[in-house]
Amino acid sequence: MYEQSVTFSFEAAHELGSNVAGRDGHPYARVHGHSFVATLTLRGPSVGDEGWIMDYAALKALCAEIQGRLDHQFLNAIPGLERPTLETIAAWIFRAAAEKTDLVWRVEIARPTLGERAAYTAQS
Repeated sequence: MYEQSVTFSFEAAHELGSNVAGRDGHPYARVHGHSFVATLTLRGPSVGDEGWIMDYAALKALCAEIQGRLDHQFLNAIPGLERPTLETIAAWIFRAAAEKTDLVWRVEIARPTLGERAAYTAQS
């Protein structure tokens, strides 16, 4: 099995008030922002005649398209991200990439400054 990954970053704001309802003063209840780093990984049983799973230029263009939809946005306002936890952001990026290629295997999303990360992986 072959794997190929590209990492991209974006800056975005969100709030998770519904996740922490009843916990007065919880910082997640307020609008706040993060620097996010996403890693999109493709997986395939073989490489084509070119010797790769996908041309990196095409994979980077796909990542740039997704990045453009997220960068400097209020994530809660994006359809499908009404509750934008790391887990739901990873799944959203996975689905967005899977619309373009069926080779998407895993998306990991991190907030490096906080040491937090989550991933969404394709079902086997």
